[in-house]
Amino acid sequence: MPSRRAGGKPTSSDVAAAAGVSRSAVSFAFNNPQRISAATRQRILAVAEEIGYAPHTLARMLQAGATHSLGVLLPQRLARVLENPYYSRLLMGVGQVCDQEGYTMLLSPPLRDSVLEAIPYAAVDGFIVCGLETDRGEVAELVRRGIPFVLIDSDRYENAPSVDVDDHGGARDVARYLLGLGHRRIAVLSIGPAPDAAVRGYRGPVARRLDGIAEALAGAGLTMADVRLAEVPVTRADGYRATMTLMAGEDPPTAVLALSDVLAYGAVDALRELGIDVPGQVSVTGFDDLAESAWFRPRLTTVRQPIVSKGRTAADFLISAIRGQDQHPHQSLGTSLIVRESAAAPM
Repeated sequence: MPSRRAGGKPTSSDVAAAAGVSRSAVSFAFNNPQRISAATRQRILAVAEEIGYAPHTLARMLQAGATHSLGVLLPQRLARVLENPYYSRLLMGVGQVCDQEGYTMLLSPPLRDSVLEAIPYAAVDGFIVCGLETDRGEVAELVRRGIPFVLIDSDRYENAPSVDVDDHGGARDVARYLLGLGHRRIAVLSIGPAPDAAVRGYRGPVARRLDGIAEALAGAGLTMADVRLAEVPVTRADGYRATMTLMAGEDPPTAVLALSDVLAYGAVDALRELGIDVPGQVSVTGFDDLAESAWFRPRLTTVRQPIVSKGRTAADFLISAIRGQDQHPHQSLGTSLIVRESAAAPM
């Protein structure tokens, strides 16, 4: 392997010479991996690791673990994340631990529509990874780089700490509640992929919630084929649009079971516009128990998940991993059904 300048820090030129590629290829390997073959990228990364090259000063800081900053790797663009009150509660929990432990917090949304590309540019000691499928490249990249991370709202990953809630039990309980009231024409507003290519959805929690609903339906002699399922992004506007479509169809539902409070708010907006009384004519339920749900009109029946505690737990786990302390393989937090005024027996 060609030697680099005596006493100097390795550069991209050193990597290019050692790997037998151009400097542009080295840049692509770190910043635009889709522009080169997987084999070429792996060769470049192996050479970079062997000679101790980091692509820029911030990455060298990250390798040294000296930034005292926690990264929150987000699956969506920042504007969409800040639009969702769920993330405000989650980040509050992370921020509380950062304040206690002397860390700062860095939000890392997709860079050029790629979450993978955002990783090298974040000067952090570790990542809280939100809502990404574990078979995506981001998780593999964090493992390859040896960066501590904790998963939130994902499927479990071998040897990686993770935090979620009892999505299955929470969705089962709210579905059983609606069935117990006598509802049989139920529509489910599910969290699905948005048109934005950077948004991949939340496969783990959604799958668990749908499984919970299926269990409740089975107890009533029904299946998922007996409900109307709409997959929509997690915005109030999309909850509104989906409900408008559902109510325009044949045999409109007597209950709308939304897999997030934000979608439930949109459902109520649509029903009000149509002159449909909630819950007199159509019941609506949510999932999250955001602060607004307690004073929303009608007050929302929903599933409470401990969002702030989820953020705190993930941050605690990540700091333990950064400090080389005891590892926490997995933590599942409980949920509870909160019965308020937005659901009643069908007419």
